[in-house]
Amino acid sequence: MASVVEYKGLRAGYHCGYCDSAAGKASCGMWAHSMTVQDYQDLIDRGWRRSGRYVYKPVMNKTCCPQYTIRCQALQFQPSKSHKKVLKKMLKFLAKGEISKGSCEDEPMEPSMEDAVAGDMALINRLDLQCDLKQLGDNLKDSLQREVKKKGKSTKKEESKECIQSQDRNEEQGSGEPSHAVEVHAVPKPGKGADLSKPPCRKAKEIRKERKRLKLMQQSQAGEPDGFQAPREPKTKPNQPKSLEELIFESLPEDASHKLEVRVVRSSPPSSQFKATMLESYQVYKRYQMVIHNHSPDEPTVSQFTGFLCTSPLEPENPPNGPDCGYGSFHQQYWLDGKIIAVGVIDILPYCVSSVYLYYDPDYSFLSLGVYSALREIAFTRQLHEKASQLSYYYMGFYIHSCPKMKYKGHYRPSDLLCPETYVWVPIEQCLPSLENSKYCRFNQDPEAADEGGSTDPDRLQVLYKKSILPYGVFKRQQREPGEEAAVLQYARLVGQACSERMLLFRS
Repeated sequence: MASVVEYKGLRAGYHCGYCDSAAGKASCGMWAHSMTVQDYQDLIDRGWRRSGRYVYKPVMNKTCCPQYTIRCQALQFQPSKSHKKVLKKMLKFLAKGEISKGSCEDEPMEPSMEDAVAGDMALINRLDLQCDLKQLGDNLKDSLQREVKKKGKSTKKEESKECIQSQDRNEEQGSGEPSHAVEVHAVPKPGKGADLSKPPCRKAKEIRKERKRLKLMQQSQAGEPDGFQAPREPKTKPNQPKSLEELIFESLPEDASHKLEVRVVRSSPPSSQFKATMLESYQVYKRYQMVIHNHSPDEPTVSQFTGFLCTSPLEPENPPNGPDCGYGSFHQQYWLDGKIIAVGVIDILPYCVSSVYLYYDPDYSFLSLGVYSALREIAFTRQLHEKASQLSYYYMGFYIHSCPKMKYKGHYRPSDLLCPETYVWVPIEQCLPSLENSKYCRFNQDPEAADEGGSTDPDRLQVLYKKSILPYGVFKRQQREPGEEAAVLQYARLVGQACSERMLLFRS
C-alpha cells in the first residue's frame, strides 16, 4: 500500500510553545491519509515528525527555536548515575513501598500538545473532522463521550499522600552526573554541624566490608580444615557495571508491596486490548493535562485525545523478519497494581523505536516516570533488535538546545543529532560547541557535502489526481494554476527523491 499525503505548505509567524514567542515559529506540513513505516522512517531521517496524522518539519533557519532530530544508539547506551537513581527509586517503591525523599522530575518526553504543533492545531482539528476518526469507529467514540460525560460529574481528584505532595517537581530529566562538592573542614558554630571530637561517619559500604572481614577472621580462628584460607578481597575489582536490563528487571521479593507491568498494545488500528483500556487511558491523560499543563477540565476532549495520541497514518506491517508485535503505532501502558499510571506513545519503525509522547498520573510524579519510561523504551528497543537486527536506535523526537526543558535528551548517550542541511548523523559531543554559539547550525563539517538524498528529478514525483497515478512531469503539462509548481518542488525538496517517488501526492 502506498503512502498518500496532502502537502499544506509553509506556515510561519505563529506562537512557539518552547520560548513563548508570539510569532517566531515556522514549519512545513502535510496531512497523511496513510503512510508506510518505511516512508515515515525516511521522513524522520530528514527532520520530519508526526502529531496524529499531521506530519511537519520545522524550517530550521527561520524558526525561533531550531528543533534537531535526536537519536540514541540503544545498543551502546549506558545509564548515567542519575538514570540509575531513578531505576533504584522505582525498585524501592515496588519492593517496600518506599517513597524517596528529595526532588523528582515530571517533564514529559515532549511538551504539551499545543506546544508541540502550536498554530497547526486548528488545521489538524479541521482535517481530523473530515476523517471522522474512522479507525476508532463511530460507535466507540460516541460511547466514550457518553461515558466520560457521565463519569466527569462524579469523579473527584484522588487525594495524594502527604509524602507525595511534598515532592519537589523541578528535577530535570536525565540531569547527568551530580556535581561534586568540595570538602572544607571548619569549626562548626554551637548547635550546628558535626562534632569534630567524634570519629567521622563511615559509608555503609565500608561498614559492610569491615563486617565481612571480621566474620572471615572468626571463621578462621574457630578452626577451619587444613589448607583453608579466608578469601581476600582483590586489590582491584574489575569495573563491570550492571546492564540496563539488570537494573530494570532486578528481582523483587515475593512479598513486594507493588506490582508493575508494562503492556504494549497496538493503537492504530486499535486492538481489542486498546479499546478495552482506552477510557481509563484517556482519564489519565485528562488529569495529566489539568495538573501538569494547567488545562481546564473541558479542554482535553476525547476527540483531541484520539486525534493527537491514538490516530496514526502508519499502516501496520508484520513481516516475518520483523519484531513479533509488528511495525506501526502502539501505546506502552504502565500498570501499577491493576491500574494505568502512565502511557508511552511510540512508533515501531524499520530502524528504530520513535517516542511520540508520554503522559502519566500526576500522583506518581515522585517516580520520575519521564526518565523511567525513556529507559524502558531503550530496553524495549534492544529487545526488538534481537528479532529485527536493523532496529537498533531510539528516537527521542527533537533536541532544542536553546530550550532548557528540552536539553535533557542530550544526556542519553551515545546519541547523534541530524544535520539540517545534509541529513547525516553527527555525534552530539561534536555539535554542542557550535550550538553554544548559534541556535542554527550545520553539523556536517565538510563544506562540499550536499544532501545526497535530495530531489534530483522532480518529474518522477508521483501524483494522485482524479483517482489516477501519474508522474509529475505528465501532471504539470495539464495544470496551469499559479504557485502549483513552486509548492510541488518545495515538497519534493523536503521529502527527498526516494519518498517523492514512492509516496502519492494528492492534488485536487
